[in-house]
Amino acid sequence: MQELNDKIKQFGTVLPGNVLKVDAFLNHQVDPELMLHVGQEFARRFADEGITKIWTVESSGIAPAVMTGLAMKVPVIFARKHKSLTLNSNLYVADVYSYTKKTTNRISISKKYVAPDDKILMIDDFLANGQAVEGMLEIADQAGVHVAGAGIVIEKSFQPGGRELRDRGIRVESLARIKSLAANQIEFEED
Repeated sequence: MQELNDKIKQFGTVLPGNVLKVDAFLNHQVDPELMLHVGQEFARRFADEGITKIWTVESSGIAPAVMTGLAMKVPVIFARKHKSLTLNSNLYVADVYSYTKKTTNRISISKKYVAPDDKILMIDDFLANGQAVEGMLEIADQAGVHVAGAGIVIEKSFQPGGRELRDRGIRVESLARIKSLAANQIEFEED
């Protein structure tokens, strides 16, 4: 997705530890027009999958997930990372390690909004080691739902998450694939 690659080139900053900072348009300040196009692209790529729900993990995946849900005309569920007074029982849960924050969070989705015949599309802002998607897959297994695949805004393909998910037969569609962040330079995979 050239528009996304251009934004990454313009605003992306490489930080120590192979971290790509894109808070100018994706995970702090959000570019709504770009997110609309991201959602439309995921909807196009997964159009024939019969998606009934979009899942993501709060909070950076919410913007692309909502725009994908809008484009596909299906509800969006975001897995909560924090306990809530209103969401505290009858939950599917999984533990997820955050590469950037170096912490483990317990994510949860209410059983109330999950049906056994759901066909899930998972959306996330980044795919590096695959922990967020793995957590959602664990919840999908608990719920007995079908996972159509994962839509990733930015995949760091030099890290193992995408390869490991694909090796397990999970369909992964990434809109931008980063080959390397060496020497503070952003190098994209060639399609």
